[in-house]
Amino acid sequence: MSDERMVQMHEWLREVCAELALDPHVVESTAEQLLALVGQVAHGPTRPGAPLTAFLVGLSAGAAGRELDTATTARAVTERAEAVERLVASRTAR
Repeated sequence: MSDERMVQMHEWLREVCAELALDPHVVESTAEQLLALVGQVAHGPTRPGAPLTAFLVGLSAGAAGRELDTATTARAVTERAEAVERLVASRTAR
């Protein structure tokens, strides 16, 4: 992705975080990993399921991190993304 597109993406995500009252630092600290995960899913098990997979990772992390600080919530996103990455790897190894 070009630098300009990445800048646009980050600007957009900051706006969405503000609108949804979310901490933008969670997105900033996990964006690279989530983009990689979406790519793995899209090029592995299911292209149309890729964005919904990212949503499920976030939903799960959000449920776990409701009362947690930003760093702990970001760690929850990372852990769940890693779990899905392992699932993708096992599916593509078949």
